[in-house]
Amino acid sequence: MPDQPTKPAPAPPAAPQDDDDLRGYYFGQLVRSPATQMVTMALAVAAGIGLAIAAGPAVGGIAALAVILIALIVCFSMASKRAASAFYANYAASRGLTYNGSRGSLPPVSELLRKGDRRYTDRSLTGALPAGPNGVLAHFTYEEESTDSEGNRETSYYHWTVVYCELPQLAPFVQELVCHHRSGFRFMDSAEDKFRKRQRVELESETFDKRYESFCGQHDDMNRVRQVYEPSFIVWLAESAPKGFEWDVVAGVLVCSIKGQADSTAELDAMCAAAGVVAKRLFDEAGELLPPASEAPTAPPVASEAPAVPPAAG
Repeated sequence: MPDQPTKPAPAPPAAPQDDDDLRGYYFGQLVRSPATQMVTMALAVAAGIGLAIAAGPAVGGIAALAVILIALIVCFSMASKRAASAFYANYAASRGLTYNGSRGSLPPVSELLRKGDRRYTDRSLTGALPAGPNGVLAHFTYEEESTDSEGNRETSYYHWTVVYCELPQLAPFVQELVCHHRSGFRFMDSAEDKFRKRQRVELESETFDKRYESFCGQHDDMNRVRQVYEPSFIVWLAESAPKGFEWDVVAGVLVCSIKGQADSTAELDAMCAAAGVVAKRLFDEAGELLPPASEAPTAPPVASEAPAVPPAAG
């Protein structure tokens, strides 16, 4: 009987749009791998026979199934990691950015970048950001350690997506200006401000005041700072900025952030574009032009290799 033709593996999406688009593709690769199948079956048989002898056939069968289930879980986890690396590498290539898939760091210039007992970037993309300035788009994590009443230590992880841009032309305009989501009650503002060194930026906008609070440096010109928040910019912050978007400019460095790790092309593009809107508004008010894309900021550590997007079947 003639050999049956081998069924071709399914072709992956040519351009993944989020970090799990290729998970099924890589999972299929792993579970179809002869090496995976041989190792899994060998361990399942060994566990099944061993426990069947020691505790009976039923226990042996459960042990064999448990080994297979663990193998599938491991394959799923590996597929997820490969899919994510392939997505970010593809995104970087399509946007002309340099991808770094290993752990790195960012200078601790803003409140967020100084938080935690440990802080690092999980992955980063560096270059001329789409619809934004030159900078670094990164997944940023900080860790906080705590100890319970019994002395057990616990680590909490906080994940963010940040855009980091060095824009030294802004340093003479304002020493520090931050715009964060409101975290307290408005009637407490005056009491809390007595303990701050920074100045609260008061605006005649109920929309802004309900959602945000802004502060500038102790010696910054308040009139100059207020001009940044023109009506159209306030409307953009309230209606069009990414959900949870915040920004800081400190000593000529712009840091934009959202909670969580943006994991799709649309989210990453939106984050870069939002940083571009803020940078342009600051430069417009400062009377400067945005620097050309060739003026690159300080980059995170050298990029590491990541799996490329597998070619689509021809």
